Amino acid sequence: MGRLKLRIVPNAKRDEVVGEHGDAVKVKIAAPALEGKANEAVLEFLAEKLAIHRRDITLIAGEKSRDKLIEIAGIDATEAKGRLLPS
Repeated sequence: MGRLKLRIVPNAKRDEVVGEHGDAVKVKIAAPALEGKANEAVLEFLAEKLAIHRRDITLIAGEKSRDKLIEIAGIDATEAKGRLLPS
């Protein structure tokens, strides 16, 4: 199980991983930051990008913040970062 730090940018033109932001992965999400829509959208987007089930990703911290901490079942943080960030 790995934990990964994220920096989220809501209201983007499209969902995409744009690189690193310090020690976090920066992700743009098209969904607005209201009523948890961006949170759910980012978890679904990451599940798709990581090729895992949505139920294997949990938001641990940062529900109302752009900085989030997620927990991913089945892969560690290094592997997750490697799958998300272009080499």
